Amino acid sequence: MRFLLLVLATAMVVGPLSKVRADPPNGIRAVVHDSVITADEVDLAIAESVNRQQFLSRPELFQSKLNELRGGKLDELLNRRLILHEFKTAGYNLPESIVDELVQEEIRAQFGDRVTATRSLQEKGITYEKFRQDMRDRFIVTALRQKNVSSEIIISPHKVETYYLAHKDDFKMADEVKLRMIVLNKTNDPVLPDARKMADEIVAKLKNGDSFEENAKMYSQRVQQRAGAEWFQTSQLRKELAEATAKLKAGERTEVIDFPDSCYLVLVEATRPAHVKSLGEVRGEIEKDLLSQERARLEKQWIERLKKKTFIQMFP
Repeated sequence: MRFLLLVLATAMVVGPLSKVRADPPNGIRAVVHDSVITADEVDLAIAESVNRQQFLSRPELFQSKLNELRGGKLDELLNRRLILHEFKTAGYNLPESIVDELVQEEIRAQFGDRVTATRSLQEKGITYEKFRQDMRDRFIVTALRQKNVSSEIIISPHKVETYYLAHKDDFKMADEVKLRMIVLNKTNDPVLPDARKMADEIVAKLKNGDSFEENAKMYSQRVQQRAGAEWFQTSQLRKELAEATAKLKAGERTEVIDFPDSCYLVLVEATRPAHVKSLGEVRGEIEKDLLSQERARLEKQWIERLKKKTFIQMFP
């Protein structure tokens, strides 16, 4: 408390935003008005994003990644505190009955019932009261973002068309082919059937009129195949597959393609030559990108306005 009083007194002298050169007291990274953000809070927030195992041979890269994540999370927490402070000072009100409804909905969705929720939260070291407060804060942040950012965004058809014409190269598609595959993995296990022999037997069945699709469902060891045929860019196919299917028309299939580890039978279901996607195909994608860009721009402006009228103390 003495530290906060000192900081707030300093704010009257140094203005709304300042930095100190001394080491942060007690691991404090920032103060927003009267709310403290600690180093532990930042590290806890990024804990699930850090995988030290990926950087065992590159400790300096790990530290760089860690610092990057810490910086991003500190900014995120800082913005959150600014928004919550704005809620307090702008005269907004959130009835406790609404918070109760939010909490109950979250409990039903995440835990099922209050008893399970309390037990699960305790195992994570979270009190029910903190859980409730987090739900309240989350709702407030989302609501104010909607009011001050998202509600102002309008992406006109003209803006979408202009973007499309300026970025046509981004929508170029290479030659594509829609393939259905039967993949038989080779194995040294004498109990299992020989992959090549099984492939030849399937070919014989196909020549007698059997359905390629049914044989794929029955024999293929390629998990994705069970979902049906897939589109591939020919440039991304294995060389042997690309060459085997290059001259085939829709409805035609390859003979057995023998790899060291497997045997393939491939049916060409459709082909699509290189082309530029039409505006109709990518309109939704463009609108989504433009919305994201505009939302980020407006939120940055809004946060900067909040910073100008709120005391912030940062610590290196």
